[in-house]
Amino acid sequence: MSDNWSLKESHTFNRRIIDDIRRAAKTGLYRIRGGGAKRAVPSFDDLVFLGASMSRYPLEGYREHCGTEVTLGARYAKKPVRLKIPITIAGMSFGSLSANAKEALGRGASAMGTSTTTGDGGMTTEEREHSQILVYQYLPSRYGMNPDDLRRADAIEVVVGQGAKPGGGGMLLGQKISARVAQMRDLPEGIDQRSACRHPDWTGPDDLAIKIRELREITAWEKPIYVKCGASRPYYDTLLAVKAGADVVVMDGMQGGTAATQEVFIEHVGIPTLAAVRQAVAALKEANMHRTVQLVVAGGIRSGSDVAKALAMGADAVSVGTAALIAIGDNAPQYDEEYQALGSAAGFWEDYQDGTDPAGITTQDAELMKRVNPEAAGRRLANYLRVLTMEAQTLARANGKSHVHNLEPEDLAAVTVEAAAMAGVPLAGTNWVPGS
Repeated sequence: MSDNWSLKESHTFNRRIIDDIRRAAKTGLYRIRGGGAKRAVPSFDDLVFLGASMSRYPLEGYREHCGTEVTLGARYAKKPVRLKIPITIAGMSFGSLSANAKEALGRGASAMGTSTTTGDGGMTTEEREHSQILVYQYLPSRYGMNPDDLRRADAIEVVVGQGAKPGGGGMLLGQKISARVAQMRDLPEGIDQRSACRHPDWTGPDDLAIKIRELREITAWEKPIYVKCGASRPYYDTLLAVKAGADVVVMDGMQGGTAATQEVFIEHVGIPTLAAVRQAVAALKEANMHRTVQLVVAGGIRSGSDVAKALAMGADAVSVGTAALIAIGDNAPQYDEEYQALGSAAGFWEDYQDGTDPAGITTQDAELMKRVNPEAAGRRLANYLRVLTMEAQTLARANGKSHVHNLEPEDLAAVTVEAAAMAGVPLAGTNWVPGS
């Protein structure tokens, strides 16, 4: 950093942009990284709850109950998923994450009565054993997929897209393809693996309907079928998922994380989670399926206020991914020196694809993996989920609601014009909803 205060950095060609240009010129390679979008976009931070006063009375937190339970997948499934809290753990693959990290996610979710999700690469023994409720992702790559695991799952999530890269596939670089990862994916050890961007056996919504029926028949119509979409055209994608027979729609906004993909995808494809929620809810209402087909919202969920605001806009539950990894130790300050030795720092580490994560979470290195104690990490995740739940309950009570699902758009106001337009709630202090 220069001490010359007369210098003015270009907004167009700032230091990060200059560094990107130099790196591209030197290597001839595009930038790959993990994590989600870093650009500032309208988010749940741009909404506020109005709270109760004369027209509505708050509930007393120490005496009056505020429910948090939710049932997912009762539309067709014989055995819908019943969760004690409306916060689930998003799909993250074994391969991207270590086996200990996957076990920790299962332990933490189970302690709070909620679900975790497999991800690309199949189901590990540890995560099935320690996950009371496990959602099995059915992805375009089919890595690790087999009918037995479909039947061992509690629900199936058909992944059509991911918030960090709608329309794009995934990457797992060779340094993370250990013998076990390779065996589960039935691919060579140490070789880069590309996950396809679309399912090989369908070309449109009619094929999705056929696939959903096949999955129901394989699992005796017991398991709820989720359809996960990256937020790009959430209104039409939600309508088509409902038409195809989904029990649950999972909508993942552009702030959602990824293990690894091109940065140009992460930052420039998809729409913010805030904008996606409103359109998905509108589609469910248009189809007369709101609350019949549940909506799970993902992509940058961090706090109980994010949870409560998503529910107030009409979601039934949320999913956390990046925040769950942080809770179990990702980017922990105790490893700052090692992160710096890798050219990063604790709190900034994003090279999940490299397999050198000092915290032992996004790696297959046998020694680094030992740094994750699944029991201790699981307890930290449970603590975090407990705090999110209590924060959401606090906000619901403050708005006079005896269940977090009773929160509604009328409880919200926006503090920016952009957020008001995206969320469809009035700009604070006015009755004005842009575009209405």
